[in-house]
Amino acid sequence: MSSPVQPPAAEAKPGQARPGQVLRNPKIWKFPTVIVSLAVLLLSLLYMGGIIDPNGHMHRLPIGLVNADRGAVMGGRHTNLGAQITDSISGASDERVSWRRLEPTAAQQQLATGKLYGVLEVPEGFTAAVAALPNGTATPPARPTMTVLTNPGVGSLASSLAGNINQTAAHQASLQLGKTLTATSAGASGAARLLLADPISVTVKVGHPIGTHSGLGLTAFYYALLLVLAGFMGGNIISNGVDVGLGYADSEIGPWHTRRPVVPISRTRTLIVKWAMSVAIAALTSAVIMLACVVILGMDASHLWLLWVFSFCASATVGLGVQSVNAAFGGIGQLVSMFVFIVLALPSSGTTIPLEALPGFYRWLSVFEPMRQLGGGVRAILYFDARAEAGLTRAWVMISVGAVVALAFGLAAASYYDRKGLHRMVPKDS
Repeated sequence: MSSPVQPPAAEAKPGQARPGQVLRNPKIWKFPTVIVSLAVLLLSLLYMGGIIDPNGHMHRLPIGLVNADRGAVMGGRHTNLGAQITDSISGASDERVSWRRLEPTAAQQQLATGKLYGVLEVPEGFTAAVAALPNGTATPPARPTMTVLTNPGVGSLASSLAGNINQTAAHQASLQLGKTLTATSAGASGAARLLLADPISVTVKVGHPIGTHSGLGLTAFYYALLLVLAGFMGGNIISNGVDVGLGYADSEIGPWHTRRPVVPISRTRTLIVKWAMSVAIAALTSAVIMLACVVILGMDASHLWLLWVFSFCASATVGLGVQSVNAAFGGIGQLVSMFVFIVLALPSSGTTIPLEALPGFYRWLSVFEPMRQLGGGVRAILYFDARAEAGLTRAWVMISVGAVVALAFGLAAASYYDRKGLHRMVPKDS
């Protein structure tokens, strides 16, 4: 006697759609295909567009130019070669560089506040060292030296770009000076003439040192990124969690599915709940970030209390913004907030590639995008002794503006929906 044929385990129950039927429906493909393709296209253009050619986009990189030379007697008259060299460098037509003629003390001050990416200095006694170069004598004197000061606190790439420009300028000055010296030293030996043709040596020093556990000046960028991600992810998780708790969204974890009873509440009051939770949880996540980075990993950091307060305010402001965007745009709010707080913010932060080496579009974004503001504040706290002029004042101002804009935008959107009677609809089982 034959046994009855059993249906396959994967066969759909009567009345249920089959996967093939769903996939053959063009409507199911339209929205995700268009949105994903556009998002990936924009991601590619925005991320790669800012890093393709930093040298080609460089515009007015701030570099200090210092002449500490007091001059000396050459050829029977007092001469200051340092002044001649710095005049020649600063007078050259080069839109890539913004040469700032400064006294040594002022240059050091601007290095210590991150306003200069490097300094080229003609030291005291430079002209005297040039005057003592071989003029037919056998004793070789010390070569005249120019000093390049780096500033790793502004980021490894920014400091490197400034260092390369400074060394190139010093080498060109050496060759130019060499033409003058060789023309007036016909009696010098062959070795002496080689020295006179390129007389200046270049010494590279750190103008404003940072700690060895500072990621070559990149810890500020990654720390600010952690603050933004904490606010962004926390905001979205809180938003979903509150919607589930109030019965306006289903909870599905693995095979477990939960739908809670709907709690009658307006959009505006729901948003206030999410705002309050974002601010409260930001206090915890800011402490967790400090614990991981400073205590466990040993990142160089000072002003720890200020760093936590700044981190809390920064992450809370991002959370407020995310909640407001989600309240205004609904289902696509997470995608919109991702572009606002992540996609547009990272390439315009100025903490990896300096703003002066970015295309104009990214420099415009940096005026208001959060990573520029938060990165500047964290950098000031970590590397520049929390000085207000190092970017901390701007960061606090922009955090305050961001919080006010987020609250006003979210309140305006939610209250508008409530006044129009656009209440949240809850799906019901048929």
